[in-house]
Amino acid sequence: MDYVSLAGFCFIWAGYTVFARRKAKTAWCLASSMQWYRVEWMLRMLERDVRIPDAAILGNLERVIGFFASTSILILAGLVTALSANSAAVELLSSLPFAQGTSVEQFELKVLVLILIYIFAFFNFTWSLRQYSFANVLLGAAPAVDEEEISREERRRYAISAAKVIDQAGHSYNYGLRCFYFSMAVMGWFVHPALFVLGYLGVIWVLYMREFRSRTLQVILAAEGRSLDQAKDK
Repeated sequence: MDYVSLAGFCFIWAGYTVFARRKAKTAWCLASSMQWYRVEWMLRMLERDVRIPDAAILGNLERVIGFFASTSILILAGLVTALSANSAAVELLSSLPFAQGTSVEQFELKVLVLILIYIFAFFNFTWSLRQYSFANVLLGAAPAVDEEEISREERRRYAISAAKVIDQAGHSYNYGLRCFYFSMAVMGWFVHPALFVLGYLGVIWVLYMREFRSRTLQVILAAEGRSLDQAKDK
């Protein structure tokens, strides 16, 4: 049951990632709606003489992601420490009601899965930070308002490219956050594989509802006269 539930966990996680990316191309979701606003943001940035507020927004985004990257390191340190106290942890888990009997090897496998998840989260968060630093460079190199030799089409192309870099940083951040969500499901695995399965199915439901059907998404779309039932513009 441990190996079957783990295989299902990997399949569900990878499957939802592919599903979300493909569905975002035809339906409005948080990621696609934010990309539309990012393009608008960069277009307006090119019309401003003073771009300090834009740099401040990017700085705030970097600080939030830096917090999660640091948290991932702290969690990894705690998980590595848990491996050294495996016998005491197994004894504690065995005393829990409804808990399946767990051997030291099974406990170490589950901890190693969590370690891999948070390593993946750390790499995603740090890659997101790097991409935001690239966006800062693009912001600094953006053409000034009074550069008349740069056409309107060139400005729009620059804005779309800068927005795409920020969008990719946002995707990496989102992948890192999903690691935190799915790690919550893995905690149920320490008690029973069935709880593990229910956990990651619940995580998928929460992710889908938040990304594609949430009230926040409805409000974001309503700001531009759009709705969830409206097909996404190609």
